[in-house]
Amino acid sequence: MNQTDLTAGDDLRRDALGVLAPGFVGTTLPPWLEQLLDEGLGGVWLFGHNVEDEAQVRALTDAVHGRRAAALVCADEEGGTVTRLHHAEGSPWPGAWALGVVDDAEATRTVYRGLGEQLAVAGIDLTAAPDADVNTEPDNPVIGVRSFGADAGLVARHVSAAAAGLAEAGVASCAKHFPGHGSTTLDSHLDLPVLDVDPQTLTSRELVPFRAAVDAGTDAIMTGHLVVPGHGDLPATLNPALLGMLREELGFTGVICTDALDMAAVADRYGRERSAVLALAAGADLLCIGNPVFPGDYDAAEDTARLVEAVVAAVRDGELSAARLAEAAGRVRALGARQAARRAGHGRGDGGAATDGGDSTPLPPEGRDDLGQRVAARGVRITGACGSLSGADVVALSRRGNIASGARQEVVSGVLAQELSGRVRTLDQTVDEAVDDRTAGTDRGPLVLVSDDHSGWDDPTIRGLLGRADALVHTGIRDLPADLAVPRVVRTYGGGRASALAGATALRGLGGEP
Repeated sequence: MNQTDLTAGDDLRRDALGVLAPGFVGTTLPPWLEQLLDEGLGGVWLFGHNVEDEAQVRALTDAVHGRRAAALVCADEEGGTVTRLHHAEGSPWPGAWALGVVDDAEATRTVYRGLGEQLAVAGIDLTAAPDADVNTEPDNPVIGVRSFGADAGLVARHVSAAAAGLAEAGVASCAKHFPGHGSTTLDSHLDLPVLDVDPQTLTSRELVPFRAAVDAGTDAIMTGHLVVPGHGDLPATLNPALLGMLREELGFTGVICTDALDMAAVADRYGRERSAVLALAAGADLLCIGNPVFPGDYDAAEDTARLVEAVVAAVRDGELSAARLAEAAGRVRALGARQAARRAGHGRGDGGAATDGGDSTPLPPEGRDDLGQRVAARGVRITGACGSLSGADVVALSRRGNIASGARQEVVSGVLAQELSGRVRTLDQTVDEAVDDRTAGTDRGPLVLVSDDHSGWDDPTIRGLLGRADALVHTGIRDLPADLAVPRVVRTYGGGRASALAGATALRGLGGEP
């Protein structure tokens, strides 16, 4: 092997590394990632288990950038139900559906600017937001409140505003999940959804927010692991026709990022290595590998090594062209270099915003929580009235969350109990105590229930609790049962901390106490 062959081999490995953004275990940078960053790794993806507090996250991201300044530190930070920085206590920002209910594009821009400033302080370069899905399917198990709404024009307005707010904070936006995950009935973490719409609907509804994102200058667009009839059998992430549509029809020239390749929609059918090669061949640039802790449970170092080997082998076997791989790696490096320049030009230590024009005055850190709650409160809708809820038992009716967001009802229940000077109780505890109270003839205190779109309204236990509840806080978007007889209903359209606090304020405002 001559020197030219050695150099070409080095370049090929560097390009293969340059398109990968793996997750990892721990709150410090592991040695295997240090080595790969030195060799040209495209970036890393942070999850809740990588986060302890702001100082720790900043030390972690500084370590990443210290090894490679142009490496992209990425996270799923949408606000509302999906948060990584605030996974323990809940997001201080309202989610997309609540912002859509408010329908004030300037408020959305300001919220995403504030969210972006927090990401910038943490040293995070790219957030997989905003969600550009038009959620027309009420039974959608994974999007729902993560979408701005069911109307394409409304979603487009707020996607544009969100991308602008993130840009003002110096954080790269990544609109998702192309070509649209809002009209599906399966969770792509668990199965392969089908976006069963005709070509006219695809153009006039699903693609409208993505066109808006492109026009707003979004840095990246994330693909959805879903099949679109009439566009072949491959999911969009692996589909040259659909990714070609994003480039040619929508005119997008930025980074195409995959949804996580460990999700069942692609991993169970093609495997992670094969999915990586097919995604690159289809036109993707940045490969989000996924979360090795949940729902994964695999060795991230070994997995990343296998992916590098698979991509290199695909080029050598002629399945993937070296030019296509170099193009993808070049786009990722260019975005990483822009983010490195933003960090160097604006700094991140004082919590100030890094801007690309417009008002450069940063939001004061101490005012961000208040801003999030005030905007969330504008989206709360209330019906009915009841007496004091002081000392209430607060019970979450859903027994599960989804993989993208986790069990957000625990956050809402905890906030409500604290604000009402009450206590969080489980479904089983509440039922057992109700039986004991009836047997002993004991008067019970107030009961507040928390529901979402996954609450089992036909469950006899839940029906029984609804019959004696004083108030219900509903965090989802679906219609409530027509025969619901709870005296007071508060709809927050999201399950983050900001929406929970706004819901508690609504309960206190009508009840008078505490």
